[in-house]
Amino acid sequence: MNNKQFHTKIKLIKDDITKLKVDAIVNAANNSLLGGGGVDGAIHKAGGRQILDECVEIRSRQGGCKTGEAVITSAGKLPAKYVIHTVGPVWKDGNNGEEELLASCYNNSLRLAVENKIKFIAFPNISTGVYKFPKEPAADIALREVSKFLSIDQTIQEVIFVCFDDENFNIYSEKMNNYI
Repeated sequence: MNNKQFHTKIKLIKDDITKLKVDAIVNAANNSLLGGGGVDGAIHKAGGRQILDECVEIRSRQGGCKTGEAVITSAGKLPAKYVIHTVGPVWKDGNNGEEELLASCYNNSLRLAVENKIKFIAFPNISTGVYKFPKEPAADIALREVSKFLSIDQTIQEVIFVCFDDENFNIYSEKMNNYI
């Protein structure tokens, strides 16, 4: 596992997000909230049926989760306490509000974390897998929005960016000092 600490409140690691013992992990979910591939599938698989059952309840209440929004469930069998599910945008061409929607994912997840008294939260690289959001601008958006939020709200004590692959880890490593 690679770790880098750039700021007292922001940390970068290369690891499996499902293994982290934090207050909340963020799931790069799809609109249905019923699990999928990538980090979404891994979280649902490792967390077990409880997460899916809670997502089904949310769906029946509000009809899923819109792109850029976030909802929260317990973490089931995961070592975290909660899972914040946020739906990132599918990259089309950059002219369809993709950047604003991705920024909303981070802001809405952090807002939900504060509402639930979450102090330690871990984010994956939202939308950079099957949703094809270019990794460099996605990292810029993530770092910018989290840094901005942490400068305004003091509730969250640590944000961990969890990269599963070397490419994202290296991109975040290079960019972090620009934002903190």
